[in-house]
Amino acid sequence: MSVEPGGNDVAMMAARTAAMTALRCLDLTSLNDADTEADIDRLCARALTRFGPVAAVCVWPRFAALARGRLPASVRVSAVANFPEGGGDVAAALHDVQAIVAAGAQEVDVVLPWRALRAGDEASARRLLVAVRAACPRLVLKVILETGELHEAALIERASRLAIAAGADFLKTSTGKVPVGATPAAAAAMLRAIGAGGRARERVGLKLSGGLRRVADVQPYLDLVARELGAAALAPQRLRIGASSLLDDIEAVLGGTASPEAAAEAY
Repeated sequence: MSVEPGGNDVAMMAARTAAMTALRCLDLTSLNDADTEADIDRLCARALTRFGPVAAVCVWPRFAALARGRLPASVRVSAVANFPEGGGDVAAALHDVQAIVAAGAQEVDVVLPWRALRAGDEASARRLLVAVRAACPRLVLKVILETGELHEAALIERASRLAIAAGADFLKTSTGKVPVGATPAAAAAMLRAIGAGGRARERVGLKLSGGLRRVADVQPYLDLVARELGAAALAPQRLRIGASSLLDDIEAVLGGTASPEAAAEAY
């Protein structure tokens, strides 16, 4: 006679599913000012977990070549441009991008000039993004909107549409360097822009970053993406999660060392 699983068993199974999705979509990140080559070596070793690899590592441009040399081809390397300030200096942003391309990285995370956009200067923000896209035509381009500083859903949607029109492959919530990182409201606004963009609905992905430290933090976003873009979008081609400490909780859930209460919270 079969026995139906109890509530804790259901919660643990759901949490493991969420944790495995988060692992496959994780951009394991180290963007500390004091990062060293030894830190990047440890990051790359950490990216190859006993449960499988992360999607990518995300580092400063000066470490992109090192990371590429330390990782198998299955793990992508991303580096940041115009980061974290998000200024309007096109030449400075292109300097970062050119270094990233030369290092053999596959992805660029560039910060939108959000202050310019917030001040009504959409042309300056567009100019930088178009220049960056032209400088790395074969690389995946993730545009960081810094949604915690844009505040209003309408402005977040406007920034999202601008980034999509400039050729973004992903819209990213935050640098993680401001008080407010990812929020469900901001992610919903970004997904509305993706969903309303014709071809963008099938092409553009979402990257969540800023304050995501536990599988429980991630679960509401997985539900939101599945609802807005479909379950097929819960894959690294359409979803990324930029974090560092999140991997500890992912491994705890997958390894069975997370408490049932934590699993229930995630579910």
